[in-house]
Amino acid sequence: MLRLYDVHTQYGQVEALGGISLEVHEHSMVALLGANGAGKSTTLMTISGILKPSAGYIEYNNVDIGKLDAREIVELGIIQCPEGRRVFGNLTVKENLRMGAVSCKDKHRLKETFDYVFTIFPILKERISQTASTLSGGEQQMLAIGRALMAKPRVLLLDEPSLGLAPIIVDTIFEVIQRLNQEGVTILLVEQNAHRALEMAHYAYVLEKGRIVMEGPGIELRANPEVEHIYLSEVPEAEK
Repeated sequence: MLRLYDVHTQYGQVEALGGISLEVHEHSMVALLGANGAGKSTTLMTISGILKPSAGYIEYNNVDIGKLDAREIVELGIIQCPEGRRVFGNLTVKENLRMGAVSCKDKHRLKETFDYVFTIFPILKERISQTASTLSGGEQQMLAIGRALMAKPRVLLLDEPSLGLAPIIVDTIFEVIQRLNQEGVTILLVEQNAHRALEMAHYAYVLEKGRIVMEGPGIELRANPEVEHIYLSEVPEAEK
C-alpha cells in the first residue's frame, strides 16, 4: 500500500535520511524504532509531504506521491498525527475535531464521523465545549488522534502517541491504536515505548542515523538480543 525506496531527505545541507526503503502493507501496523535524531519523525513528515525527498521515491497504491504537496496527500487518505499533539489551544474540542474534516461539506457524513470519534474517545464528547488548552495531556492526545480520524484515514501516521503520558492513559491510547488497526486502518507507528510497539506491530524497522539497520516481524525483533539490549532493557526500579 505504501512503499519508500531509497529515500533521502535533507535539512539544508544536512542529510537526515540516507536512503531508506520500507513497505507498509494494507491493514498492517508497522513500527519505526530508533533513538532521538535517528530520522523517525523525518520519515513521517517526508511521507506526508511536509518535507520533500531529495532522492528516491514514495509510492502509495503504485502512484509516486513524492512530489505532491501535503494537502494532496491528505486527500489521498494519508493522515499524520504529529508528535507533541499540537492541538489548537484556543479552540474548543469540537472546533479542533472539525479542523480534521475541513474539506468535508456533507453534514450527514460529518455527523457520522463525529459520532465515530466519540465512540472511540467518549471523554471528548463530555469535553466538547471546552477549549483544548484546558484538557489534560492525555485528553489532548486523544483529541489529536480524534482530529486525525476526522479525516477518515486509510493510512494513519502516528508520531510518539504515548510520549509524556501517565501509564493508565498509555494503556488507553494503545488499546485505541490496536482497535483502529483491527478495524482496517493501516498504521505506521513511531513510538519510544518499544515494548508496546513491538507487541502490536506486524513488522518493524530500526533506524539509526537516517538509515535502516534492522527489520523484521515485530515478534522476532522483540526477541532479538541486540534490540532487547538497546531498546527493551528496563531500568531497575531503584534507579528510576
